[in-house]
Amino acid sequence: SSLRMASTSSPNEDSSTLRVALCQFPVTHHKATNEQTAKDYLRRAKQDHGATMAVLPEIWNSPYATAAFPEYAEELPSIGDTLDDEAEAKISSSAAKLLMQAAREHDMWIVGGSVPEREISSSGDGEKIYNTCLVINPQGTIVAKHRKVHLFDIDVPGGITFFESETLSPGSTVSHFTTPYGEIGVGVCYDIRFAEYALLLRQKYNCVVLVYPGAFNMTTGPAHWEMLQRARAIDNQCYVVTGSQARVEPLSDDEAASSKYPHYTAWGHSTVVSPWGDIVATTDEKEGIVVADLDLARLEQVRSSIPIGVQRRSDIYSLDQVSK
Repeated sequence: SSLRMASTSSPNEDSSTLRVALCQFPVTHHKATNEQTAKDYLRRAKQDHGATMAVLPEIWNSPYATAAFPEYAEELPSIGDTLDDEAEAKISSSAAKLLMQAAREHDMWIVGGSVPEREISSSGDGEKIYNTCLVINPQGTIVAKHRKVHLFDIDVPGGITFFESETLSPGSTVSHFTTPYGEIGVGVCYDIRFAEYALLLRQKYNCVVLVYPGAFNMTTGPAHWEMLQRARAIDNQCYVVTGSQARVEPLSDDEAASSKYPHYTAWGHSTVVSPWGDIVATTDEKEGIVVADLDLARLEQVRSSIPIGVQRRSDIYSLDQVSK
């Protein structure tokens, strides 16, 4: 497996260094297999690499295909839900239970990539499917729930056509959570293209890290994946952390003919970018764990040396959060 590790300072237990592990693994059509893979990677993130926080890929329990999302979707718990006996009995999602149990077992923050979420309307007007990221603290409690805000609807001539809105609904929250290391913002994949969302996380909530589980493709990945991460890092003087699926090569014609869902080839390249815009750690398309120590003292140094946070001209322009 591929592994690159970068340390911007020596690891320690204080709140100035956050060790993250990006779990880049292949996703299959078999939910149970994917869950076992995720469980194994989370264990390795802690036991082998001493991670304080692990990040999973976007759509790690299901094929990345719009038709698959309803089949693989689960009803997910809410912010504040935890693993006491009474609450756990109400949680039907195997993915959520896996993440919550792993966070508690390994005493580790988990940004749980994303999984398809089913929400059944209480008013009886059907159901909605979301692309949803759960964040769990080391006690196993859900501290953030981000439904992908910007749906991946694109048509690149000669490249890729994909419309998440065929089966997914968009979320409407600006998602972040509080840690001893500072406030951490969350988006999912296509959300990274929207500078306004990241700017809100920085300006309104003073996030120090922005985490984007993703699965860019073979058209947009080589063109924009790294560039977008560096742009959001420099815009906001934040660490930007991305976790991707590992690449699974396209099926043969015979395999494709018998496959229930179309194949999606992920770009991979899970990456950590510093507030200065340089690459702290990255990898290629193969499966593996990328480990990096985020030096938050370095972040404060960047913000104080180029103090754009206090130099904005609010008399000329402003950024407003409309949805609460």
